[in-house]
Amino acid sequence: MNTESPLISRRQFIRFAGSTVLFSLLPTPFPGIAAEAGTGFIAEASCGKTPCDIRALTRKLFESVGGMPRFISKGDVVVIKPNLSWARSPELGATTHPDVLETVILLCYEAGAKKVRIADNTIHEARNCFAVTGADLVAKKTGADLVYPLSNLMRDMNLQGHRLTVWPVFTPFKEADKIINLPVAKVHGLSGITLGLKSWIGAVGGRRNALHQDIHQSIVDLAQFFKPTITLIDAIRIMTANGPSGGSASDVAVANRLILSDDPVAADALACGLFQVQPSAIAHIQLAQKWGLGTMDFSRLKHSQVML
Repeated sequence: MNTESPLISRRQFIRFAGSTVLFSLLPTPFPGIAAEAGTGFIAEASCGKTPCDIRALTRKLFESVGGMPRFISKGDVVVIKPNLSWARSPELGATTHPDVLETVILLCYEAGAKKVRIADNTIHEARNCFAVTGADLVAKKTGADLVYPLSNLMRDMNLQGHRLTVWPVFTPFKEADKIINLPVAKVHGLSGITLGLKSWIGAVGGRRNALHQDIHQSIVDLAQFFKPTITLIDAIRIMTANGPSGGSASDVAVANRLILSDDPVAADALACGLFQVQPSAIAHIQLAQKWGLGTMDFSRLKHSQVML
């Protein structure tokens, strides 16, 4: 386990991301977006114990904001969107930690959810990803449905984006009563950082290479289409180099933190601090605020912090 500081220098960050990517020009905003930024909450939980009880930390975070019943109602069908894209074991920090995923599922059921589904359109072969990341074991333990990204579950829908129009959407996300976005915090060679906003690339099918062209625009096009009830950023182990796939323990730092918000932009903005980067340096976060998807100024939100 790598126990070095989870922070990387700004110079290191710009070296792998490229300043031309981070500071791209912002296009004209979407018409009709009227989301009111700065009216929600943001909460953090951190662990001062080694080893960290990740399940207890996750529960304590939700308790600090009033519990899962604040977000999930009796009879809800809930879809959880973790990052399971890579066939990497949890200690490599490429995917959502299974202990966080398991606890969120159990909290949903305790709140009265009728059904919880886990869905992600993986990059590596799905069966292998689900096995290596621990997601299949979590599904078996909790009774959640682990949904495979089959072609018959992709349906063309109009995203009404600036760049993306009709695109194949992974249908569980449009059939859910509530959506929980559960990404892992990582650096990314194209987008700078991959957090909650970028997570929605795993909620669609189609040609991924096309999504990575003008990537910041694509990220925000998808983010304005998928509107999660809450975003929970897994920063238990963060990838500080060679993202998003990594593959070496030396790419990972142990942060033992979680960030929860009903404002997806604020969640990403606060998580930028893990990498010593200003949110305004990440073009898709800046663009998402401009188009009314949330606020980078998380100080405007009701803010709470807990420690285990």
